[in-house]
Amino acid sequence: MSQKGTNILAVLLAAGAGTRFTGPIHKLRYPFRGQPLVRHGIDAMVSANIGPNVVITGAVDISDLLSDVTEVHNPDWASGQRSSVQAAIDYGRAHTCDALVFALGDQPFITADAWRAVALSTSPIAVATYEGQRGHPVRLHHSLWDQFSSLDEAPDAGVRTLMRLRPELVEEVACKGTSADIDTPEDLSPWT
Repeated sequence: MSQKGTNILAVLLAAGAGTRFTGPIHKLRYPFRGQPLVRHGIDAMVSANIGPNVVITGAVDISDLLSDVTEVHNPDWASGQRSSVQAAIDYGRAHTCDALVFALGDQPFITADAWRAVALSTSPIAVATYEGQRGHPVRLHHSLWDQFSSLDEAPDAGVRTLMRLRPELVEEVACKGTSADIDTPEDLSPWT
């Protein structure tokens, strides 16, 4: 359901160690509303039907939860989120994708509608907004992949830095809901 003639790669970033989430299991596997937390993001991404679906993994093996998507392992996951976006770009290049749309594996409230709305943008960079606040998903057109790769910034800066450097290329896409992420067990309290 991507823009006509556009090959979009849908990507869920799920490579981090989740060290702030204390407990016996990794947060992506944590039971939330009847299934592992990460499955909410996967299900929304797949339901959006915007293109091939990839999950970037790293710190924790979640391959048993990924039967309906392609897993791309990021061996450099410990260097920060930027390395996972770079892994997605590398995969997108190898598969001649025009753009990637990505969100985070610990954001279970992003809807398929948000994925679709961001994917349909024609701007080089599109970012979902929720009540005026930027969040995810984010769309990054292939024309900016080299610029992203050459940024000399902190490991987690990446696309935010690109949006700051090139604001004229950014479209904010109003979406319903929230892109709240789950970093600690306490973050689940308002939602249970």
